[in-house]
Amino acid sequence: MTSTLRALIVASGFGAVALAGSAMAQDVKPEAVAFSDSGGIETPVAAQAGSAEAGQKVLTDRKLGNCVACHQVSTLDAPFQGNVGPSLDGVGDRYEPDMLRAIVVNPKKALYDGTIMPGFYTLDVGKHVREDLVGKTILSAQQVEDVVAYLQTLKE
Repeated sequence: MTSTLRALIVASGFGAVALAGSAMAQDVKPEAVAFSDSGGIETPVAAQAGSAEAGQKVLTDRKLGNCVACHQVSTLDAPFQGNVGPSLDGVGDRYEPDMLRAIVVNPKKALYDGTIMPGFYTLDVGKHVREDLVGKTILSAQQVEDVVAYLQTLKE
Protein backbone atom coordinates (compact mmCIF):
# COMPACT_ATOMS: atom_id res chain seq x y z
CA MET A 1 0.00 0.00 0.00
CA THR A 2 1.48 3.36 -0.95
CA SER A 3 1.93 6.08 1.66
CA THR A 4 -0.46 8.34 -0.31
CA LEU A 5 -3.21 5.71 -0.29
CA ARG A 6 -2.60 5.03 3.40
CA ALA A 7 -2.87 8.78 4.16
CA LEU A 8 -6.17 8.99 2.23
CA ILE A 9 -7.62 6.02 4.08
CA VAL A 10 -6.57 7.39 7.48
CA ALA A 11 -7.84 10.89 6.62
CA SER A 12 -11.20 9.46 5.62
CA GLY A 13 -11.72 7.93 9.06
CA PHE A 14 -11.62 4.35 7.80
CA GLY A 15 -7.94 3.89 8.62
CA ALA A 16 -8.30 1.58 11.58
CA VAL A 17 -10.72 -0.71 9.80
CA ALA A 18 -8.90 -0.75 6.45
CA LEU A 19 -5.41 -1.19 7.86
CA ALA A 20 -6.34 -3.75 10.51
CA GLY A 21 -7.24 -6.39 7.96
CA SER A 22 -4.32 -5.85 5.59
CA ALA A 23 -1.34 -5.11 7.83
CA MET A 24 -1.81 -7.54 10.70
CA ALA A 25 0.85 -10.23 10.71
CA GLN A 26 0.00 -13.47 12.48
CA ASP A 27 1.92 -16.03 14.48
CA VAL A 28 2.84 -19.28 12.76
CA LYS A 29 0.72 -22.09 14.20
CA PRO A 30 2.76 -24.95 15.73
CA GLU A 31 1.63 -27.43 13.09
CA ALA A 32 2.71 -25.03 10.32
CA VAL A 33 6.28 -24.43 11.52
CA ALA A 34 8.71 -25.25 8.71
CA PHE A 35 12.15 -26.72 9.42
CA SER A 36 14.81 -26.10 6.76
CA ASP A 37 16.96 -28.85 5.26
CA SER A 38 19.73 -27.84 7.66
CA GLY A 39 17.38 -28.36 10.64
CA GLY A 40 16.75 -24.74 11.56
CA ILE A 41 13.60 -22.62 11.46
CA GLU A 42 14.39 -19.57 9.35
CA THR A 43 11.04 -17.79 9.66
CA PRO A 44 10.20 -16.42 13.12
CA VAL A 45 7.13 -18.09 14.61
CA ALA A 46 5.78 -14.87 16.15
CA ALA A 47 4.45 -11.83 14.34
CA GLN A 48 6.48 -9.52 16.60
CA ALA A 49 10.25 -9.53 17.03
CA GLY A 50 11.54 -11.13 20.21
CA SER A 51 12.55 -9.17 23.30
CA ALA A 52 15.71 -10.35 25.07
CA GLU A 53 14.44 -8.89 28.35
CA ALA A 54 11.18 -10.81 28.12
CA GLY A 55 13.11 -13.91 27.01
CA GLN A 56 15.24 -13.83 30.13
CA LYS A 57 12.07 -13.83 32.22
CA VAL A 58 10.64 -16.80 30.31
CA LEU A 59 13.94 -18.67 30.65
CA THR A 60 14.01 -18.26 34.43
CA ASP A 61 10.29 -18.39 35.29
CA ARG A 62 9.48 -21.76 36.85
CA LYS A 63 5.91 -21.55 35.48
CA LEU A 64 6.97 -20.77 31.89
CA GLY A 65 10.09 -22.02 30.13
CA ASN A 66 11.95 -22.99 33.29
CA CYS A 67 15.06 -23.52 31.17
CA VAL A 68 17.31 -23.05 34.20
CA ALA A 69 15.90 -26.21 35.77
CA CYS A 70 18.18 -28.11 33.35
CA HIS A 71 20.59 -25.48 32.01
CA GLN A 72 22.98 -23.02 33.63
CA VAL A 73 23.63 -19.39 32.67
CA SER A 74 26.50 -18.13 34.80
CA THR A 75 25.56 -14.45 34.38
CA LEU A 76 22.04 -14.99 35.73
CA ASP A 77 21.13 -14.54 39.35
CA ALA A 78 18.66 -17.42 39.30
CA PRO A 79 18.59 -20.01 42.09
CA PHE A 80 18.84 -23.77 41.58
CA GLN A 81 20.23 -23.77 38.06
CA GLY A 82 20.52 -27.22 36.55
CA ASN A 83 23.30 -29.26 35.06
CA VAL A 84 21.30 -31.87 33.14
CA GLY A 85 21.53 -29.95 29.87
CA PRO A 86 24.56 -28.09 28.56
CA SER A 87 25.45 -24.65 29.87
CA LEU A 88 23.86 -21.88 27.84
CA ASP A 89 26.91 -19.65 28.28
CA GLY A 90 28.09 -18.69 24.78
CA VAL A 91 25.12 -20.33 23.03
CA GLY A 92 24.65 -17.17 20.95
CA ASP A 93 28.10 -17.79 19.46
CA ARG A 94 27.55 -21.52 18.88
CA TYR A 95 24.20 -21.33 17.05
CA GLU A 96 22.56 -19.07 14.52
CA PRO A 97 19.07 -17.74 15.39
CA ASP A 98 17.33 -20.24 13.07
CA MET A 99 18.92 -23.16 14.92
CA LEU A 100 18.20 -21.67 18.36
CA ARG A 101 14.57 -21.28 17.29
CA ALA A 102 14.42 -24.90 16.11
CA ILE A 103 15.93 -26.19 19.36
CA VAL A 104 13.39 -24.28 21.45
CA VAL A 105 10.45 -25.20 19.20
CA ASN A 106 11.17 -28.94 18.94
CA PRO A 107 14.61 -30.22 20.01
CA LYS A 108 13.67 -33.79 19.13
CA LYS A 109 13.49 -32.69 15.50
CA ALA A 110 16.33 -30.14 15.65
CA LEU A 111 18.86 -32.14 17.69
CA TYR A 112 17.99 -35.80 18.07
CA ASP A 113 14.97 -37.84 19.02
CA GLY A 114 16.49 -39.12 22.27
CA THR A 115 16.86 -35.73 23.96
CA ILE A 116 14.92 -35.25 27.17
CA MET A 117 14.43 -31.56 26.43
CA PRO A 118 10.76 -30.91 25.72
CA GLY A 119 9.50 -29.13 22.64
CA PHE A 120 8.18 -25.76 23.72
CA TYR A 121 6.16 -24.92 20.60
CA THR A 122 5.00 -28.22 19.17
CA LEU A 123 1.93 -30.37 19.45
CA ASP A 124 4.09 -33.49 19.01
CA VAL A 125 4.59 -34.07 22.72
CA GLY A 126 4.25 -37.82 22.89
CA LYS A 127 1.69 -40.11 24.44
CA HIS A 128 -0.30 -39.89 27.63
CA VAL A 129 -0.77 -36.12 27.66
CA ARG A 130 -3.22 -34.76 30.22
CA GLU A 131 -6.53 -34.09 28.49
CA ASP A 132 -6.56 -30.40 29.44
CA LEU A 133 -3.16 -29.94 27.75
CA VAL A 134 -3.92 -31.68 24.44
CA GLY A 135 -3.51 -29.24 21.57
CA LYS A 136 -1.57 -26.70 23.66
CA THR A 137 2.07 -25.66 23.57
CA ILE A 138 4.28 -24.97 26.58
CA LEU A 139 5.22 -21.50 25.28
CA SER A 140 3.47 -19.08 22.96
CA ALA A 141 5.02 -18.11 19.64
CA GLN A 142 6.01 -14.75 21.14
CA GLN A 143 7.66 -16.38 24.13
CA VAL A 144 9.70 -18.59 21.77
CA GLU A 145 10.96 -15.52 19.90
CA ASP A 146 11.70 -13.78 23.21
CA VAL A 147 13.79 -16.75 24.39
CA VAL A 148 15.63 -16.84 21.06
CA ALA A 149 16.36 -13.10 21.36
CA TYR A 150 17.76 -13.64 24.86
CA LEU A 151 19.84 -16.68 23.84
CA GLN A 152 21.41 -14.58 21.08
CA THR A 153 22.78 -12.24 23.76
CA LEU A 154 24.69 -15.06 25.47
CA LYS A 155 28.08 -14.59 23.84
CA GLU A 156 31.48 -15.52 25.20
